[in-house]
Amino acid sequence: MVKAVYLLHKRPDMDWVEFQRYWTEVHAPMVAKLPGLRRYVQGHAVPEAGDRPCDGIAELWFDSAAAMQASLASPEGQTALADVPNFLDASKLGRIVVEEVQVV
Repeated sequence: MVKAVYLLHKRPDMDWVEFQRYWTEVHAPMVAKLPGLRRYVQGHAVPEAGDRPCDGIAELWFDSAAAMQASLASPEGQTALADVPNFLDASKLGRIVVEEVQVV
């Protein structure tokens, strides 16, 4: 199993509440429809905690890197990717694909 971790930055013209609402209520249902998606978790940054390198993270689990690539290439994947500029600064979007190693 692999996990794609996305580092997200809200659009500069979008306030914090609207960003969280859009991500949760509009974008998340699109992501939830990705074929082969095993798990999807949003991590919303806590502004009161101080400096942060991004506004949130999205974690998406798939059976393999090939399954992830096929999912993102699907019509559902293309719809979700096309929605990114509606709430994120796409120029700052970062992604890493990892295999988890459980320590504790």
